[in-house]
Amino acid sequence: MAKNKFGLSSVIAVAGVSVLAMTACTGPSAGGGSTEGGASGAPVIVGTTDKTTFLDPAGSYDNGSFMVMNQIYPFVLNSMPGSADPKPDMAVSASFTSPTEYTVKLKPGMKWANGSDLDSKDVKFSFDRQLKINDTNGPATLLGNLESVSAPDATTVVFTLKLGNDQTFPQVLTSPAAPIVDDTVFSADKVTDDEAIIAGKSFGGQFTIDSYKKNELISFKKNPAYAGLLGPAKSDMVTMKYYADSNNLKLDVQKGGIDVAWRSLTATDIESLKADKSVKVDIGPGGEIRYIVFNFDTMPFGAKTTTPDAAKSLAVRTAMADSVDRAAIADQVYKGTYLPLYSYVPAGFTGAIEPLKADYGDGKGGPDVAKATKALADAGVTTPVTLDLQYNPDHYGSSSGDEYAAIKAQLEATNLFKVNLQSTEWVSYSKQRTADAYPMYQLGWFPDYSDADNYLTPFFSTDNFLKNHYSNPAVQSMITEQLTMNDTAKRTKMIEDIQTAEAKDLSTLPLLQGAQVAVSNVKVNGTKDTLDASFKFRLGVLSK
Repeated sequence: MAKNKFGLSSVIAVAGVSVLAMTACTGPSAGGGSTEGGASGAPVIVGTTDKTTFLDPAGSYDNGSFMVMNQIYPFVLNSMPGSADPKPDMAVSASFTSPTEYTVKLKPGMKWANGSDLDSKDVKFSFDRQLKINDTNGPATLLGNLESVSAPDATTVVFTLKLGNDQTFPQVLTSPAAPIVDDTVFSADKVTDDEAIIAGKSFGGQFTIDSYKKNELISFKKNPAYAGLLGPAKSDMVTMKYYADSNNLKLDVQKGGIDVAWRSLTATDIESLKADKSVKVDIGPGGEIRYIVFNFDTMPFGAKTTTPDAAKSLAVRTAMADSVDRAAIADQVYKGTYLPLYSYVPAGFTGAIEPLKADYGDGKGGPDVAKATKALADAGVTTPVTLDLQYNPDHYGSSSGDEYAAIKAQLEATNLFKVNLQSTEWVSYSKQRTADAYPMYQLGWFPDYSDADNYLTPFFSTDNFLKNHYSNPAVQSMITEQLTMNDTAKRTKMIEDIQTAEAKDLSTLPLLQGAQVAVSNVKVNGTKDTLDASFKFRLGVLSK
């Protein structure tokens, strides 16, 4: 089990969204689905460059995999398109029956697509195995406040928590740690292969998988057994087509080869597609962030290098923070589809502040070479410092190459750094980053739900998903304390204090904040409805 990580903090609705999100449309009316017209049931084809790693919820913690899981697995709680508020999905009711007990009553008579009963034993099994497997690349750390799960009868589940009054626990039940799986198909103590999941027809969401060729093509079929919150899918069939190159993704959506392009087109492509009358560009709330992770063991002067020195290691991180020009990257590489990020919590979330703007560079968001030079000199660091910096070319879009080429150029222009820039494709990258293979590396983050803590607990707890060997007991204490704070003002202040402390430690270097973007054929309905603050892309609302 995860240790020193106590789940997620009190539910706070997003007070706003990034500037980019102001063009986002409102969601559908009660009942779900598109408000743009009736569904024909015609097949819809969606294209993406966003790869999957595993279909097993215990073995993956990435946006591409979770997107597929959202279509095929049921959840105890879920949210309607257009909203991020948790509501009963498999459940008929869910509430705290004591400060440390969250009790769920399930709908009776539910079935998996293979005919097996879908009941409380599956719910208990799903959470027990997440904690037991605790896969390095899985989301078990989100369940750090979960003590145990019991199933006293077929329709009752009781979640016992370590800390009481955890008002975000309903949100946890909608997160990547919470898809419910079939206990007759999945292993209790290891990640289950995709092939076994497909063969077992262990589907309970809006869709089943009719055919599957990993990271090439998935054929989804409407699941007639689904009786949850989202209602029946608007289309009988949806195909997910995977692309290695965003250029081909753009061409296919323009030519009608696919109906929807979702993650990731380049900023230049998006800009040109806005002028194409055969397609429409929808933009949703911007919870995505981009950042650099520092491995405290293997980065220059890290704890397990031949020259360990914590002060020098911090000086290197400080000088990098003084040297990067976020605005230039946002403008030149992303054409304004990303904004500079000077905080650990992005703009639009309650508690977001910008400590990195004041503390680093010129104090206004720009770089300051003299300040970077002084930081290294004061720590006795000989320059230039060699930096081994890794990035991923496929998972975060093809513009990542331009982004990290710009970062390399900015750092080397100071004459303080020599940057060895390398890239690895996502399937290998996601494993190697947690095995100390990269001293510093690119990551992006899509929130599990809309709360500021989801940008703090997963990153900065002692046993965090970054596996970068960072630990600060004072920060851990604040993270734990704000989890159960019912006073919104006090909790907001503590979230601000955590960011201020993190800005001094620099265990990660925030760079950019982006929006959700989808491009679709003008004949397609529903695309805009799913680009909401839950950050779940739902195929069930699409129709043409």
